[in-house]
Amino acid sequence: MDELDGLPLASFRRRAWAILIDFLIVAILKSPFGFLKHHHGADEATAGTFGWFILEAVHKVEDLAESVLYFAVALKLGNGRTPGKYLMGIRVMSLTHHEIGWWQSTERALGYGASLLEGGFGFLQYYINRNRQCVHDRIAETIVVYVRKPLARWSSPNPEE
Repeated sequence: MDELDGLPLASFRRRAWAILIDFLIVAILKSPFGFLKHHHGADEATAGTFGWFILEAVHKVEDLAESVLYFAVALKLGNGRTPGKYLMGIRVMSLTHHEIGWWQSTERALGYGASLLEGGFGFLQYYINRNRQCVHDRIAETIVVYVRKPLARWSSPNPEE
């Protein structure tokens, strides 16, 4: 925890843009496969039957698994940064370990679902929690910090300004 002391927490706007970028990447990656997966042949169950219901449930679980896989692997291999987080200059930091582990990145990926429950209130808890943690942050015991250094031409020569 001592090494996290003094790091600036990421803003809600940066976090929101990062997750939108990542969801766009997931949609792009899934689009060719989703097109093939959802154009079924004539041998499949007709709509409204029990077989159709089971098949649709399996497709929803597959979609969830693909998204969780993307977020977990990207977060772990990116050392706390998904492509969206990288572009926004933010990083996920573990509160319990020196780096994000596989289980912690999977917990956080699954925690997005918990944050979406109740109309996305889990994301809005950013404004309630003093450490600016959303539900998925608290589940995985993580925080999100701003890590991008300001460009020299944009920074003030006087640190008091």
